[in-house]
Amino acid sequence: MLHRVTPSEWVINDRRYPVDDPRNVVGCVYEYADTEVEVVWLRDLPLSARYANAQEVLEEVARIQDPSRATRPIPIPHLPPLYAT
Repeated sequence: MLHRVTPSEWVINDRRYPVDDPRNVVGCVYEYADTEVEVVWLRDLPLSARYANAQEVLEEVARIQDPSRATRPIPIPHLPPLYAT
């Protein structure tokens, strides 16, 4: 959830955790110019620190935490051992 704190600042909250749980706050978004925002991540997420807008940040967080993006393991073909001749 994207929560506006000031006209140029937002907080990203994870509603899976209660409000008093520190894991509830994912990051802080700051608008420095009309064309760009900067994010300070409060969790270890492999995401960028700059985006075009706050909504794009929220979409990236949702994408990275989506369990359906995981794939099944790729099977490795098993071959019989080679015989020394």
